[in-house]
Amino acid sequence: MMGSPMVARALADYDGASPYDHLVRLHDVTWADYERLLEIRGDHSAPRYTYLQGELEIMSPSKTHESIKSTIGRLVEAWCLDKGIEFSAVGSWTLKDQALKLGVEPDECYLFGEVSEPSAPHLAIEVAWTRGALDKRRAYEKLGVGELWIWSRGRIQIYELCDGTYVPLEQSQALPGIDLRLIERCIELPTTSRAILEFRAALGG
Repeated sequence: MMGSPMVARALADYDGASPYDHLVRLHDVTWADYERLLEIRGDHSAPRYTYLQGELEIMSPSKTHESIKSTIGRLVEAWCLDKGIEFSAVGSWTLKDQALKLGVEPDECYLFGEVSEPSAPHLAIEVAWTRGALDKRRAYEKLGVGELWIWSRGRIQIYELCDGTYVPLEQSQALPGIDLRLIERCIELPTTSRAILEFRAALGG
């Protein structure tokens, strides 16, 4: 197996202070290697692993990355509460399929309504803060995630799964009526609390 010392050395230089995500890319990684790394990490949310058919990306997210993804999540939750939409926040749920040799962990993800034993979230959110990362969109598509939001450079792009393929949309189908431009503006505010307050005020709450 690709031993954990190799991964430890690859991450050793990261001190958590960089404004950018720390990315390590490994090649020719077996599924057993990937499963073993998940086992070693346990229930922690970082580092995050993306496995695409032998390619493994290990990401230690920066503070900015975590702040953006958390703010988007809190605003989604505020909107759902305002609209009376039942939801479950399932964080960085590890989505994987051995037959497809795919594994990915969203920044945030959600289920809507009461769902028993779901195979994938209804909505996954990804923050593309650092260039050079693997294209996770293909993994989400193959793993059957109904809707994917990708934040990049201040904008959120929506993709909806249609007949097994992602189609870019202007408006969310999972959360019809949610104002993504308002979310983008609120993300720019200096604190999460102010973002939530201004978002709620805009909703009339």
